[in-house]
Amino acid sequence: MTQFTPGRVAQAMPGILLRVSTPAKSPKPRGKSPGWKTGQPRQRRIRYPIVKKRTSYSPKPEQKPA
Repeated sequence: MTQFTPGRVAQAMPGILLRVSTPAKSPKPRGKSPGWKTGQPRQRRIRYPIVKKRTSYSPKPEQKPA
């Protein structure tokens, strides 16, 4: 067998892949997801109160009496 150049291999690759095929399965057809049923009542999400972190401060050093 003769040695092929990288260009010749790239040219022959589609034909090789057609003969060998692929190990991956073909994609399955998918439909539209059902989602919410029509007329079904929906609830709003629960709102929780905001928790704010207070800014930390460094304690001031105590001053000695003079």
